[in-house]
Amino acid sequence: MSHTHKLQAVFWLALSAFLAWDFLASDPVDLRNEPPLIAAGSGQASSGGHCSMAK
Repeated sequence: MSHTHKLQAVFWLALSAFLAWDFLASDPVDLRNEPPLIAAGSGQASSGGHCSMAK
């Protein structure tokens, strides 16, 4: 196994471990309470999705 393949394996294992941890540690997503992805022209203000938005 070459050095590149070892690095790729480490990357994918680390990414898989992070995603598994995130899935287990996060609260479930309530899809009915999420803001619309595109609110342009709908009369609804998009209110979430970015940490730097003004509150």
